[in-house]
Amino acid sequence: HPVYCVNVVGTQNAHNLISISTDGKMCSWSLDMLSQPQDSMELLHKHPKYVAVTCLSFPTGDVNNFVVGSEEGSVYTACRHGSKAGISDLYEGHNGPVTGIDCQHVQGQIDFSQLFLTSSFDWTVKLWSLKQQKPLYSFEDHSDYVYDVKWSPIHPALFAAVDGMGRLDLWNLNNDTEVPTAGIVLDTQPAINRIRWAQSGHQIAAGDADGKIWIYDVAEVSVMFIKNSLVMQMN
Repeated sequence: HPVYCVNVVGTQNAHNLISISTDGKMCSWSLDMLSQPQDSMELLHKHPKYVAVTCLSFPTGDVNNFVVGSEEGSVYTACRHGSKAGISDLYEGHNGPVTGIDCQHVQGQIDFSQLFLTSSFDWTVKLWSLKQQKPLYSFEDHSDYVYDVKWSPIHPALFAAVDGMGRLDLWNLNNDTEVPTAGIVLDTQPAINRIRWAQSGHQIAAGDADGKIWIYDVAEVSVMFIKNSLVMQMN
């Protein structure tokens, strides 16, 4: 079955590649030997229902516990090892497939590690806590499929989301929760499929349905876009 999500977990000297396909099979790979996985497991909820995973995210520094989104719109927590390996809890709130999921990664005096975001075909982005099985908040400013969502790596209140109308929005929860703080619409309005922040938090890259990658500078944590962008055509 298709593999929609992969992630590298661990340290620089001891790490694994984690992949999950939409039949619920999770594999752990060594990057030194990709001919077969080191181990694998099947993610099931209420046996024999396999979880059709579409995205996953690990909390910072955690190699065992993770969250996944699914085709049916549900979100699950799971773990790789121990007596409770497999699916742990079910979170419900979306009315369409979950397209993106991201745990909060900024570490500071206040612990935000319980928070994560999801995006969906139901035109929404939702904010969750691992401690509650219903969304804390739903961001509903989009009017098309929301394809991806990512927290800023340096600002705990800032995240980016992209949709099928070519919108790239930045939300600063310290400023507003009803509308984005800043945003831009790509030329010709292609669907934006994926976004990634630079580790510095000062640039963001967006990949669109036309095969282009758009790279923007993000000025300060006030998140005002610098309009000049670099566009790379992927062959």
